[in-house]
Amino acid sequence: MDTEKRENLKEVIEWIVCILIAIILALLVRHYVFTPTVVRQISMKPTMQEYDRLILDRWSITTKKEIKRGDIITFEAPSLDRETILKISNENPVAIYNNQPKGLFSKFVYYILESTKTSYIKRVIGVAGDKVLIQDGKVYLNGVLLEEEYLASDLRTERAGACYNFTVPQGYVFAMGDNRGDSMDCRAFGCVPISKIESKVWIRFWPFDKFGNV
Repeated sequence: MDTEKRENLKEVIEWIVCILIAIILALLVRHYVFTPTVVRQISMKPTMQEYDRLILDRWSITTKKEIKRGDIITFEAPSLDRETILKISNENPVAIYNNQPKGLFSKFVYYILESTKTSYIKRVIGVAGDKVLIQDGKVYLNGVLLEEEYLASDLRTERAGACYNFTVPQGYVFAMGDNRGDSMDCRAFGCVPISKIESKVWIRFWPFDKFGNV
């Protein structure tokens, strides 16, 4: 192989290496630091509208910062088949995950590329040890009526599932959408493991007139 061909091959290899490094860095940033997303649900109205563009803070989850009441989070959707939902109750108020991928490639696509994973955006209402009671269209936390200024003034919080009078277990959070009448949330599928929380909602960058922290 003459010198010119060797130089051309070397340049091609360098470009390939640079592209691979860029892809790996982009995936690492997206998975562990922050990532953009589009709201595809109506469950967080009026706080967030469908098609709002957000920046999600994943660094807080990576560094295991405390999840607090009022945080808006994204998390991996649990199993929602009828048989699984029937296992959820006030005595067993925890979400069940039977939809985990098998095989290295499937796990890569699911957990890293996230192209086959469904995620929900909800607001944290209760953390470990909190006593939650949903009664008469209102939410009581540890025996005290929860003031929720972010809800529409005429909204009622109905039970909408098996979990309405329980204590949040250790290692879990209880989350609901702000649009309670159109939200599939922990009332139906149980409290979410902290290990399944993906991010906190950080910034809304679209529409521009609503730009800022959420």
